[in-house]
Parts: sequence; C-alpha cells; structure tokens
Amino acid sequence: MDPSLLEWLLTFAGLGVVLGFDLFLVARNVREPRLREVVTRLTCYIALAVMFGAWVWYYHGAKYGMQFYAGWLTEYSLSVDNLFVFVIIMNSFNVPRRYRQEALFVGIILALAFRAVFIALGGVAVQQLSWTFYVFGAFMAYTAVKLLRHDDPTGEGQGEGGNNFLVRFARTHLNVTDRWAGIRLFVRDKAGSWAITPMFLVVLALGTTDLVFAMDSIPAIYGLTNQPYLVFTANVFALMGLRQLFFLLGRMLSRLVYLSQGLAVILGFIGVRMVLHALRTNELSFINSGRPLNVPEIPTAASLLAVLGVLALTTVASLYRTRGATAPE
Repeated sequence: MDPSLLEWLLTFAGLGVVLGFDLFLVARNVREPRLREVVTRLTCYIALAVMFGAWVWYYHGAKYGMQFYAGWLTEYSLSVDNLFVFVIIMNSFNVPRRYRQEALFVGIILALAFRAVFIALGGVAVQQLSWTFYVFGAFMAYTAVKLLRHDDPTGEGQGEGGNNFLVRFARTHLNVTDRWAGIRLFVRDKAGSWAITPMFLVVLALGTTDLVFAMDSIPAIYGLTNQPYLVFTANVFALMGLRQLFFLLGRMLSRLVYLSQGLAVILGFIGVRMVLHALRTNELSFINSGRPLNVPEIPTAASLLAVLGVLALTTVASLYRTRGATAPE
C-alpha cells in the first residue's frame, strides 16, 4: 500500500471537516447532549468508518481493508477502556454536566496529537528496525497480563488520572481557582491575579491519561498493520465517536465486567502475531544466527475474526452476568 500525497491531503481535509463540525456543535450547545443526538452522531461516525474501510478495501485491496477494520475495532475497544478512566476523572473533579462535552473534546484533540507523534515514531521503527516487533510483542504481553490482573471494572486501578503527579503538582504549586468558566483554562481571581481553572486540571488529567493509553494502543495496531496511513485513520475514527460513546455508555460501563479480560486476550493475540512476524524477518544474531525462521503467519482475516469474536463474546458474557443490575447514576 502506497497512498499518494493527494490521498493523505484529502484524508486530512475530510477528517478536519468532521472534527471542525463536531467542535461547532460543542461550542453551539454547551450542555449535556440528549440521547437521540448522541445515538444519531455516533451512528454517523460508525457509518463513516465502515464506508472508509469499504473504500480502502475497494481501492487498495481486501488485505488492507481487513487490516483497517481489525485495527479500527481494536482501537475502538481500547477506547472503551479509556472511558472507564474518563468517567473517574469527570466524577473526581465534579465537572458540571454542561461542560463535559467541552472537556471531552479537548481531551480527544490531545489524544489525536499524542497518537500522531507515536504513529510517526512507530512507523519509522517498524520500517527501519525489524527487531522492534520483539519489543512491541513483549510490551503487548505485559499489557495483557496487567489487564488480567486488573479486577476492578470501574477502572480505578488504571492510574487514577485525576490524582496523578502533574495534577498534584499543579494543585500545590500554581494558583488554582475553584470557579468554572466553561472551556477557559485561565481566569482572573478576586485579587486580580491569573489563576488556573478546574477545567485546566481536568484537561491536564485527560491529556496525561491519553498519553499513557497511546503507549498501549499504537503498538497494538502496529501488530495488525505496518501501514502508517491505516494506523492513523483507524485511530482517528476510533476517537471520533468517543465523546458520544461517553454519554451513551457512561451509565452502562459498570456492566462490562469482562472488558479487561477481553482486551487482554486481544492484546495477547496481537503480541503473538508480532513475535511471529519478528521471527520471520529475524536479523538478531543471537536468534537462529541472524537468519529468519520458518514460522506460521496469522492471516489478516483470522486476526479480524479473532478481534470480532472476542469482543462479541466479552460483551455478551458481561451483559449476561450483570443482567438485572441497575446502572449507577
């Protein structure tokens, strides 16, 4: 796959228009969105991703179309895991409901920026250093084990983004006001001095959380495709509907009790796929005298089916176990 400069520019332009329209809606409606609005916009974002994957499939071939879908589904499932921490951050700061759309949008923009950097660095690494897949594979295995050992389905064990080092430093060393001023990060206090608002702390917490999750998700998708174009677009489409998903699933997240285990299986599978790829292109002298090994390759179609199957099984099992449970307010 070799996307042209025009294809990149058109993709950036199209995604920019969608994000700009989303920003316009947020600025125009400073309130918690209604359920109908959330469902409509989320459906549109999912439809856009499906149509984009169909275009990739038609224009670049079935192999890359399946790689996009597998990467998008993986990133989307990891984004749902992000929501656990987002809920905790919003609740820990007592963010007024009318400002939550703005905070989430800023957090998503930060996530896009961080992931763009990691995608660029990861693309250079996988193209120039074949042994990078050994490192990525080991990191996926570590992340999978960490998820399996994480028993709290609310996500509180994942770092407590609202109480991390940077937030504590800001609270302690900077002039902080408790007055909310919408999306504004700085205001004048009663003495006339500049002070940071609670929204500044929320954005700081969301940004640092996004950075941590980017370190997990970018290696994961590079285990499914080594095409930076597909990695970037899959991440953008996964993040596009995250704000709507927050309001749609915010009260249902506690029912996804097996999400961490499902993600652990997916990341473990991707880690195995990475190591197999590294062995087939091996250049490390201490492994098979620096020669590639004849190990099996997991087809892209099998990867896509595995991701779909695990997500479906995880969701069904979670909903069955929590049937009759009342979603918390």
